[in-house]
Amino acid sequence: MTHWTTNDIPDQSNRRVVVTGATGGLGYETALALAGANADVILTGRNAAKGEDALTRIRATHPDALIRFDMLDLASLASIEAFAKNIEREDLPIDLLINNAGVMALPMRQITADGFEMQIGTNYLSHFALTGRLLPLLVRSAQPRVVNVSSIAHRQGAIDLDDLQRTRYRPWKAYSQSKLAMLMFAFELQRRSDAAGWGLMSNAAHPGWARTDLFANGPSAGNGRGLQQRMAELAATCFSHSAAAGALPTLYAATSPEAKPAMLYGPKGFNEFKGPPSSSKVAPQAKDEFVAARLWALSVALTRVTFPAMRNGAQGKLAA
Repeated sequence: MTHWTTNDIPDQSNRRVVVTGATGGLGYETALALAGANADVILTGRNAAKGEDALTRIRATHPDALIRFDMLDLASLASIEAFAKNIEREDLPIDLLINNAGVMALPMRQITADGFEMQIGTNYLSHFALTGRLLPLLVRSAQPRVVNVSSIAHRQGAIDLDDLQRTRYRPWKAYSQSKLAMLMFAFELQRRSDAAGWGLMSNAAHPGWARTDLFANGPSAGNGRGLQQRMAELAATCFSHSAAAGALPTLYAATSPEAKPAMLYGPKGFNEFKGPPSSSKVAPQAKDEFVAARLWALSVALTRVTFPAMRNGAQGKLAA
């Protein structure tokens, strides 16, 4: 996959794609590239004005793009349920789900509409619930894929099953836990697909150090141009890459015929900060199947979303 670029994306005609958090940053670049490869792309976000702006910009580059924007607030299980029900009414398969949206290292602890700590709620639990609700449409695809966007920060992460909501809040610990959870979810989803016959390819990607608006809402937000901010900007000039480059590992995981299930893809360069997409280092804790199974059970209890048990027959229908 050396020097893999958007030019290497296979034609995505007749493939229906959902991208979360697609109004800016990595999600926008992912949607832009998929629209250019002829996919039928559903962009999601919680801001309608930003959604319309994203559509306008994509159409300026790809005038014939099959794209639309749907409202989806990942800080609300009710919004996730409403979005899924709207998609279900269309009665069409989903071929690719990219769980991309997220928030990073919020300085102060915040909670979602359902009382979850904002990072574990938005970054992980929301995508767990969304994937479960869309699974009946995914399994109707001939070659369904689910890509979870994780982070190199997963390597510092730990799943605290006794305090998943991080009541003893530290921004980076909460963020690292959420991104570790996303990676473990990708692997556990593949194991469960293999066992139940869903036919999914589930894998994960991370962008390295990509220059996106995510950093504007991180731990330096509101601090002006302090020393930490200036040092981060200086380091970024040396070690980061653009949002478009950061989206390449996700696009590789989502579209490449060479991509494998239960794999993590990221930039190939120094410390996986930037560079062309390649297979990525996975921290040992991400491979803990016992913790992954317990996290899955806890996620079902918190979101009240269950995954159907079996795929039934060649038509891709789920058993009752």
